[in-house]
Amino acid sequence: MEQLFVYVLSAILGLMVGSFLNVCIYRIPANVSLWWPPSTCPKCKTKIKFYDNIPVLSYLILGGKCRQCKEKISAQYPIIEAATSFLTLIVVWKFGLTYWAAVALLVTYCLLVLSIIDFQHFIIPDRFSLGLTILGLLVFFINPAFTGNITAKFIQCFIGGAVGFLGLWMLAIFGSLVFKKEAMGGGDIKLLAAVGTLTGLGGVISTLMISSFAGLVYYGTLMLLKKNPQDKTIPFGPFISLGLFVNILFPNNLMLLY
Repeated sequence: MEQLFVYVLSAILGLMVGSFLNVCIYRIPANVSLWWPPSTCPKCKTKIKFYDNIPVLSYLILGGKCRQCKEKISAQYPIIEAATSFLTLIVVWKFGLTYWAAVALLVTYCLLVLSIIDFQHFIIPDRFSLGLTILGLLVFFINPAFTGNITAKFIQCFIGGAVGFLGLWMLAIFGSLVFKKEAMGGGDIKLLAAVGTLTGLGGVISTLMISSFAGLVYYGTLMLLKKNPQDKTIPFGPFISLGLFVNILFPNNLMLLY
C-alpha cells in the first residue's frame, strides 16, 4: 500500500512538472521569462484560470479549446504532461526514493524539454547541454555508473565527458570534410559531453549506438513515407536523449546491447 501511494504521488508530481515543462518548451526558444507573464491564450490573450490549467484534465474538459475564444489548443500540452508523468513513474520505480532518483528525474525532465525544442527549432540550448554536463561532474560520487573509490569515480566521469565531447567533435569535423556541409551541430557535441559525465565512457559508446539506430529508423520511416529526408535537417538531440535515458536507467549496459 505504501509503495502504491508513492507511485500515485509520483504520477501526480509528473503531471504538475509536465505542465511547467510545456512552459519551458514554448518560452525558452522565444527568450521569454519562464515566470512572467502568466500563461495566456495565444489568440485572445485571456489569462488562463487555475481551473483551466489542470494537467490533462482541463484539456479534456475544455474539449481541446480555449474557454473564451474557442481557439484550438495543441495536443502537445496533454501529451507532454502525460509523458512526464509516465517517465517519472519509471524513474521512481527503478531507483525508489533516493538521491540518485532525484538526479535522474532532473536529467529526464531536461532531456524531454531539449528533445522537443530540438525537434521543433533544431537547437539545443546551452542551459541544458552544459547544465547537464556540470550536473554530472557535481554528483559523480553517487552515480551508479561509476565504481571504485571517489577518485576513481571522478576519473571515470571526467574521461567520459572528455571523450564524449572530443570524440563527437572530431567525428563532426570528419563528416563535414566528407559531406562538404555541417554533419553534426554544436549542441549535439555538447550534449554528448553531458552523456559522458553522467554515464562514463561505456555510456557514450552505448548512447551513440542507441541514438544512431533510432535515427536510422526515423530516417528510414521518412523515406518510406516519401517525406524527402534528404532535403531536411534531422535533429539528433532527441535520439541522443533517448540513448542517455536508457543509460541512466541501465548503467553499464553494453553487454545487454551486445
